[in-house]
Amino acid sequence: MKVSIFDVAKKSGLSVVTVSRVLNNSSSVRQSNREKVLQAMRELDYHPNASARSLARGKTGIIGLTLTTLHDSFLDAVVKEVNDRLAGHGYFLALSISNRYDDAFHRSLFQEDRVDGIILLSPLEEDEYVMELKKKKIPFIMIDNSQRNSSVTSVIVDNYKGGYEATKHLIELGHTEIAHIGGSSSFLSSKERERGFLFALEEAGLTPYSIEKGTFEISSGYRIAKQWIESGKMPSAVFAADDYIALGVMDACKNEGIRIPRDLSIVGFDDQVLASELRPMLTTMRQPAEKIGSAAVELLLGVMNDSAKRSVTIQMEPELIVRESTARKT
Repeated sequence: MKVSIFDVAKKSGLSVVTVSRVLNNSSSVRQSNREKVLQAMRELDYHPNASARSLARGKTGIIGLTLTTLHDSFLDAVVKEVNDRLAGHGYFLALSISNRYDDAFHRSLFQEDRVDGIILLSPLEEDEYVMELKKKKIPFIMIDNSQRNSSVTSVIVDNYKGGYEATKHLIELGHTEIAHIGGSSSFLSSKERERGFLFALEEAGLTPYSIEKGTFEISSGYRIAKQWIESGKMPSAVFAADDYIALGVMDACKNEGIRIPRDLSIVGFDDQVLASELRPMLTTMRQPAEKIGSAAVELLLGVMNDSAKRSVTIQMEPELIVRESTARKT
């Protein structure tokens, strides 16, 4: 027979009300009585119904996280850190993966009785998310938001500095014909990396070899590099807006006998797992995934505990990781 709260009360010699207060961590229970209840629970192997306790507290014990893809080791690392940190605070993580705000399942996560809070990771259609979450009064924060939104608590990376440092590295190696392949313009990170690229060149008195519009995919870098190769005109160096673009460029060059870094130097962004597993290993700007995930959880818990708390933005610094895909211009 299933053990109930009444059995615990009888075993401990205390009232059901006292047992209930212990289960809900009430501070009004004397320590001696708390110990009696806990001892009775151990002896009876009693485990309170989590759903019932959540309903009683008006909490679900679940945090939602939305993102557009899991085919990305950087995002994977952020999600893992968020999951581990939340588990340490007694929360479960529920994922919703979609690149469309109006996806029915995606939006079903935004219900007051389903989650205690939401983390938006690199959201598209950002305004719609913000409007609905504020309307429903669900606590939320954003990671890598696509707009400069001071009314939303967020964690971002200094992508401008990342673009600047990546390009400066190539300039210091003696490169003057430097191209940039950008990511989707719907992401603020893409625009900021390009802005950093342009400033580094301007500071050095250089002009871009070219600026190409791409997407955060290997096929994008491959396609653009093939166009350069077929035209017979190649830059001496490339700053790619992410590692996947950079790996696509490297693949196209390898197939055509163009040697990296002897014939072409290239820098990526993110420090994906593949960046250090393929040869030559990719020089890249590393995003601090663990720090981002940890900061996001602490910010969300703060918003959940105080809905009137002033919005803040935490900015993380990227780090240049020099490997084998860049070399001095000969």
